[in-house]
Amino acid sequence: MGRGDLTADEWARLKPHLPKAGQRGGRWASHRRVINGILFRERTGVPWRDLPARFGPWKTVYERHRRWSADGSWDRILAAVLADADADGRIDWSMVSVDSTSCRAHQHAAGARKKPPRVPGKRRTPQQHRPDEGLGRSRGGLTCKIHLAGEGGRRPLAFLLTPGQWGDAPQLIPVMERVRVARQDGGRPRTRPGHLGGDKAYSSRRNRRYLRRRQIKHTIPEPKDQRANRKRRGSQGGRPTGFDKTIYKRRNEVERTINALKNFRAVATRFDKRAYVFHGTVTVATIRLWLRP
Repeated sequence: MGRGDLTADEWARLKPHLPKAGQRGGRWASHRRVINGILFRERTGVPWRDLPARFGPWKTVYERHRRWSADGSWDRILAAVLADADADGRIDWSMVSVDSTSCRAHQHAAGARKKPPRVPGKRRTPQQHRPDEGLGRSRGGLTCKIHLAGEGGRRPLAFLLTPGQWGDAPQLIPVMERVRVARQDGGRPRTRPGHLGGDKAYSSRRNRRYLRRRQIKHTIPEPKDQRANRKRRGSQGGRPTGFDKTIYKRRNEVERTINALKNFRAVATRFDKRAYVFHGTVTVATIRLWLRP
């Protein structure tokens, strides 16, 4: 077993959730060898063509990752892994925090064609192609932003990709809507944490109304300008928001979650042209974090 490969225990937890081979064509190459190759690229950030020979043909590894990113297989695997973790009591629902991080895009991540190629007999899928490809241009160059919700155990529950210049506050609701952990006994999926934490960037009347409507307790500091505007409106401005400094200290958990996620070099720097492929890259890194004890 090479450095960074799946251990026997990790493989035992992952194997039941992998897609089965289709009816057409030959047999798939070993899932374990190919996934170890994908994880090697995630950890090191090497070009696909430079994968070591022990993982087999580089194109086999790349195509497996691309196809599973396109058809949602990685998302389904992550959902199954989260369900197992919840059943084992490994998800800390007491505090979920939201935050974002910018990923510098490599120069090779730019230049994707605007429209997908026509494939006879197949329709263009919106999931695979978006007009912005999740890239934004600023003074620092091309960037992509990951918005995520992390649980108390410092692992991601859900995330969303946007161009780098997009703000944080408008993404709180879309990220929280993606927090859905299925229950193995049937029942409704778990979607509501015990408490939500966020920094000043997430303070807005829209976000607070959303959290109150869902009965989610939250600790989000109020910026000075919003506080002054509320006081200026008098009774129509509403009551001051409660703020517990002790609870707010736990917001560092999501920052440590981001740090663990960006230890994967293919996440810290975006090398993928397509947003759906980079989404798969971040999903694989998330799965690996959940497989670890």
